[in-house]
Amino acid sequence: MDKTKLINVPSDSMIPERDADREPILEARHLGIDFGGLRAVDDFNLTIGRTEIAGLIGPNGAGKTTIFNLLTKVYQPTRGTFLLDGRDTHGMTTSQINRAGIARTFQNIRLFDNLTVEDNVKVAMHNSMKYSMFGGILRLPRYWKEEKKAHEKALELLSIFDMADMADFKASSLPYGAQRRLEIVRALATEPSLLLLDEPAAGMNPSETAELMNNIRKIRDTFGIAIMLIEHDMNLVMGVCEGIAVLNFGKIIAKGTPEEIQSNPAVIEAYLGTDHNEKEDAAQ
Repeated sequence: MDKTKLINVPSDSMIPERDADREPILEARHLGIDFGGLRAVDDFNLTIGRTEIAGLIGPNGAGKTTIFNLLTKVYQPTRGTFLLDGRDTHGMTTSQINRAGIARTFQNIRLFDNLTVEDNVKVAMHNSMKYSMFGGILRLPRYWKEEKKAHEKALELLSIFDMADMADFKASSLPYGAQRRLEIVRALATEPSLLLLDEPAAGMNPSETAELMNNIRKIRDTFGIAIMLIEHDMNLVMGVCEGIAVLNFGKIIAKGTPEEIQSNPAVIEAYLGTDHNEKEDAAQ
């Protein structure tokens, strides 16, 4: 991958140099949440540039999906807040966060299995559909105009991932890799400025993972948005992410470029494994 230069920003984080003249899309400030007496996430601080591909890694149970749930307001934080495009999100709901610009996929695929591929994408466009319930029931001209726009947009999004010819297929009939792509397309249909991918390579074979890596870059370049992914496949993370944060027991223990993370002793001990360097040496 092309090496990206990261620069320091005032919030004690780093963003790609190309994003330095624009406000970060995300600034998490001292974010934390408790469940009863358990401090699941504590003092989480992270900044993501407007076109950055960022990674969040860590052992199972480290709190990674909890972070995504905080960023999408599935959970409300016990402490701290985060800014989305410079706007404080305190008190926002999940639907408000989605309209403000965050979309996500899930570790376990969540599609409408009995709907077509196209209809799965169009479901995500409901916020942008400009006709009333009355107009929809009576099929007034405004309804047909909006449906035509939604159809065209759905096919355009699907074509980016070579899925336009699958538009009429039922979602449940797609192979696994195509279902993963469809979930990403559906998230993009909400027109996000930040896309959260929760273990997008889970269950994929090496060729599908390589295709996913290309698609992640294509999304960033085509839509000019930021992407943050949780992933255990280190080849994918190190190959596509520009900045990486490492979480352990709900706290960030390291931030940096892929090269810095791979050589960080605390990361190696906590997550990559003490034999990581030995494996690398053997592979060289």
